[in-house]
Amino acid sequence: MATVSRSLPARPHIDVPKREARELLDEWREARPGALERIRHCHHRFARATDAGIASAEFKLADAQLVLAREYGFENWAALKQRIGAASAAGALQVAIRDDDLDGVVSLLRANPAMLHLPVSSGNWGPPMSHAANLGRLGIVRAVSELGARDHQHAFERAVLQGQLECARWLHAQGVRLEPGIVMGPCETLKPSGLAFLLELGAPLADANGDPLAPLALAIETYCRNPDGKHGVLDLLTKHGCEIPDTPVMAFHRGDLARLRRFLRDDPRLLERRFALSEIYPAGCGCHGDGRNGMHWTPIDGGTLLHLAVDFRERAIFEWLLAEGADVNAPALVDRDGFGGHSPLFNAVLSHPGGDATFAAALLERGASREARASLRKFLDWREQPRWHESRDVTPAEWAMTFPDQGWVNRAAVERLSG
Repeated sequence: MATVSRSLPARPHIDVPKREARELLDEWREARPGALERIRHCHHRFARATDAGIASAEFKLADAQLVLAREYGFENWAALKQRIGAASAAGALQVAIRDDDLDGVVSLLRANPAMLHLPVSSGNWGPPMSHAANLGRLGIVRAVSELGARDHQHAFERAVLQGQLECARWLHAQGVRLEPGIVMGPCETLKPSGLAFLLELGAPLADANGDPLAPLALAIETYCRNPDGKHGVLDLLTKHGCEIPDTPVMAFHRGDLARLRRFLRDDPRLLERRFALSEIYPAGCGCHGDGRNGMHWTPIDGGTLLHLAVDFRERAIFEWLLAEGADVNAPALVDRDGFGGHSPLFNAVLSHPGGDATFAAALLERGASREARASLRKFLDWREQPRWHESRDVTPAEWAMTFPDQGWVNRAAVERLSG
């Protein structure tokens, strides 16, 4: 189950996390598995407890509040309350850091010294120094450090995760550590510059548990869609000893068009092939084998290379596939429960947030059917209550517009369907 991660709204009110804590307490009393997993993940006292152990232990409102605070990215409930109380200052501080307003940041922190150690917008981005490191604001990083910030380690990890090497170099000079698993950050965000910097410093190529395949698996499975960055990360990993299978899908992941052309020459039916999830996310690369692995949107299991090119935004490969005559209406395989059969247009309308209509437009220009129908099933493992979402006999537009998380809908693509 995915870990619940929360972000405070622009104008937070303490009543919301209070209500959420009471709801968690009620769910604990009912021994709901999702609640027990959240408690195990966020409450140190229950880190190694079984579900039965958590359900039978003493668990009070204060415990539920601690879990909620951790989900919001705070160390404890008091820090969460303090941050909510300073919401207006935090908002102004976020704007000042974004605008690289050094004088404004220093003025705000001197007027609100507690904010020096509290997350500005989220626990991931962290306090002001870390927040600035995410954006490459080196002048602000230095100034906030001089004011007494203590989050140098987190700021360093965020800088390499975002590929902000100027900040990373300065923070490294302050004595930060190459923590086990630190390479996972730039593998998640597909930042080859950050990964190369860490490897030059001698960071171990493994996750925090010492798994040498984990960085490779994460680079393949990550939610990020940055083809050039992905190709660069995978090239770095191979240069440092990671072995990648010589398959059409792995050539696809690496953006190796020359290798794909050779595969097509040897197998003229390559463009018709349907690829299983186990081929797209291979176990030999450390990928998970639970059938839910990898972060994609519209299902890709049983899809063609054209389905994959749309989901992973591999534009050069997409254009090559179209030039080679790939079928824009090719249906994915249908599983034993009747799910699948969707064309690449389904992948174009429900995809990584922030997409444009490029892929949808090209598919439609080559005859992709707006009225094609399919039944699809997607596991929503990032939600507070993970569940399967099922849509039966829907068109591409219906699949997108009835999806539970509308942030994933490519609005430009959907508008192109109705144009």
